This record gives sequence, C-alpha cells and structure tokens, in this order.
Amino acid sequence: MQTGSLVTLTLYFVLMLAIGVYAWWRTADTSEGFLLAGRDLSPPVTALSAGASDMSGWLLLGLPGALYLAGLSAAWIAIGLVLGAWANWLLVAPRLRAQSEALGNSLTIPEFLANRFPESALALRVASAVVIVLFFAVYTASGLVGGGKLFETAFVTLLPEETGLTPYLLGVWITALVVLAYVALGGFLAVSLTDVVQGVIMFVALVAMPLVVLFGPGGDGGASLAAVDVPGFLSLTEGLTLLGVVSAVTWGLGYFGQPHIIVRFMALKRVEDMPVARRIGMSWMVVCLLGAIGVGIAGRAYATRNGIAVEDPETIFIILAELLFHPLITGFLFAALLAAIMSTVSSQLLVASSSLTEDFYRLFLRKQASEREAVNASRVFVALVSLAAIAIAWDPDSQVLGLVAHAWAGFGAAFGPLMLLALMWDRMTGAGAVAGLVTGAGVVALWIALGWDQALPGMGEGLYEIVPGFIAAWIAIVVVSRMTAAARPASA
Repeated sequence: MQTGSLVTLTLYFVLMLAIGVYAWWRTADTSEGFLLAGRDLSPPVTALSAGASDMSGWLLLGLPGALYLAGLSAAWIAIGLVLGAWANWLLVAPRLRAQSEALGNSLTIPEFLANRFPESALALRVASAVVIVLFFAVYTASGLVGGGKLFETAFVTLLPEETGLTPYLLGVWITALVVLAYVALGGFLAVSLTDVVQGVIMFVALVAMPLVVLFGPGGDGGASLAAVDVPGFLSLTEGLTLLGVVSAVTWGLGYFGQPHIIVRFMALKRVEDMPVARRIGMSWMVVCLLGAIGVGIAGRAYATRNGIAVEDPETIFIILAELLFHPLITGFLFAALLAAIMSTVSSQLLVASSSLTEDFYRLFLRKQASEREAVNASRVFVALVSLAAIAIAWDPDSQVLGLVAHAWAGFGAAFGPLMLLALMWDRMTGAGAVAGLVTGAGVVALWIALGWDQALPGMGEGLYEIVPGFIAAWIAIVVVSRMTAAARPASA
C-alpha cells in the first residue's frame, strides 16, 4: 500500500517542481513578473488559482471532520463561504483590478493601500505588512499540519524509529520544502499554474470520494446514512443556536480581507474578463464544498456501518482513501489533499514574502535595490516565513480547522472592512484606514486571548471572533475618517 501511494505522490511532487522550473524560465526577473506574473493571467487560471489558494487543507481535513462529528448542521460554514466568495468576486475583484493598476501599478495589498491613502502611506505599509506576516505564519502552519497528519496517518511505518524523525514531522518538512522550491523558482506564475493543476486534482477527488463511499464496497447507498447514531445527523438545524449559525455563516466575511485570494484579482489580464472568471471560480467552489460535505457525511455512515474507529475526525478523508481504493489511486487522493494544502501555502508564502520585500526591505533597508535584488530578497523571505511556519506546526496535536479559523478571522477583520471601504467610499481617509486595520486585528487577537470565541461570559458558547473584529474595524474606519476628513490633503 505505502509503495503504490508513494509512487503517485512522488510523481505529483515532480510535476509541481517541473512547473516551478517552467515558470522560472517564463518569468521576467522583475518585481511585477515575480509577484504578479506581469498581470497577464487568463480567466480560467485566475479563477482556479483564487479557488485553490482559498481552499486549503481544511477543505479535505477540517470541514469533513466537522461534518463527521456534528452532521449536516456544520455545513453552515460552507453556506457562508459561498455567499462571501460570490460577494467578493462581485464587489472587490473588478474594482481592485482596475484601481491597483491605476494607482501607481501597485504590486501588493499594502502598496495599494499606501497609494490609495498617501497621507498615511508609511503607517499603512508597515502595519499591514506586520499583520500579513504574523497571521500568514499561523495560516501557513495550518497547511503544514495537514501535510504532517497525512504522513502520520498513512505512512506510520515509513521511517525507522532510530531516525528520530516522526512521520508527522517528515510530512511537515516535505510539504514545506516542495512548496518552497517551486515558489522561490517561479514566483506568482508558478503558484498560479500549480494552483490550476491542484484545483483539477481536488475537484476530481471530491467528486469521486463520496460516490465511492456510498455506492462502493461496504457502502449501501443512501440507506447507510440512517445507521449513523447521532440525533438529527442529516438536519441543517439540529442542535444549532443563533450564535452558532452566526459564527458559521460569518466565515464568509473573511473573503474581503484575504490577501492571498484578492491579490489574484490584481493579476487578471483584463477587467472585462472578471465575469467569466467569477463563473468558473464559483462553479468550482460549490462542487468542491459539496464534495467535502459528502466526505464527512458519507464517511460517518461508512464508519458506523463497518465498525471503523476514527480517533481524529479530521483524518476521515485519509482513512477512506486507504480503505477503498487501489494504492495508486490512494496516492492520487493523497495528492489531492496535498494539492489543497500546497496551493494555499504557496500563495501565502508569496504574499508574505512580497510584503517583506516591498514594504520592509525596499522601504527601509535598500530603497535603491534593483529589480533583480528585490526578486532575490523575495526568495530569501519565502524561506524565512517557511521556517517560522514549520516551528508553529511542530506540535502534532494542532488542529487544522482551529488554526485556519483564527488566521481567517484575523485577515477578515483587519483587511475586510478596509478593502471594501477603500474601494467603494471616497470619503475614507488614511487615518481611518490605519484605525480600521489596527482595530480589526487587535479585537480578534483580544477576543481569542479572552477565550470568548469558545464561551462568552456567562454563556455556554462563544462567538466567532471575526464578528466583533469586523464590526469594530468598520466603525473605527467610519468614525476616524469623518473626524479627519477636513484635514485630508486636497489631492488625496
């Protein structure tokens, strides 16, 4: 079993590295070439790249695990995400593509904000770069945890004990090093092209897995769902409270502020292509989310019917892949899991390194750095952020969905209201932008530190931290902008 799966996985890794080499050959040795692929992406590549970079390891680990435990009521997260992604494509995408090029040909989100609000350019670039690097270190770590869980579950006997390296840590290191290699080689083009391949692999796996689980060996079609010993397992409302629904649906708010997703919009060749990209991206997303829901629901039914003990619900996709498929197909399904992980990790590494290069290195250390020097600095920063993420992911008891939830909320609250209002409200000021950025990130961090995401004072359940963070950031932007509008330079 391990040999066949490893053969397929090895081929997958070789393909990713080959794409990285190809992108390195095609990419101009300039910041725009390395960070945005020259703003020359087609609608299908933009759509699948945005989708694949969005749907990280939580799509095949965290979401199916939540459905496995709680039943269909956990699908409210997916419902909120679909609504949020659609609004993001409609409201943010076309405006950001047009304005980022018009305002000084901005290459990063911090640079766009600095060009949009020149009176607070330095504060915005520094504050946004700090938030991006800190939260992306956590977000990237969640992906590496997923890679570690794959090797820990599927390749338990891969390493002799005397090596001192556990299968979990081997998975973390392999995932990180392969991503690091093709990102450092080919930059944004490599990330985008690998996203397309990874998006197709994820799509096929998530369509096939639930069907095989229900109708393949050991399954009994829809009848086996009745065997699940959880009350209201197939109900969308069973056991849910108002706070629970709000916490789940408001995941969709995070889309407006995810730098690794919205930067895709900046790279599309023409603004006029955005509707086509939106239709492709949303269709891909809906099918993949339905597949992930199906894996969790059908997986619980299969485990119940066949008496299979599942210690970690987040590994149900891995367990089913091993039990039901030929080793070579199992390797393909593992590649789909790694595709979900690596497509997001690569995007996050590139955005974090671009912020460190454009908003720190070229801003403070080497203002006259050449284009080639800036690209090489980006490659160094990719490696440094990777090492930080590996350190965070070192604990094998980490939960993918928990890490993703915190990072998603941090970005959504810090950048979500900021991007929406910056693109759509002419009266917003630089001081308001800084206030919203700091307030959103600060409220999310405080909410988590106080444990209110788990249980509010005097209550038995918590509220997802993106809700107070998003609201507080929006209020801060509006209030401070109105207070400082009179002092804003006339040319701003």
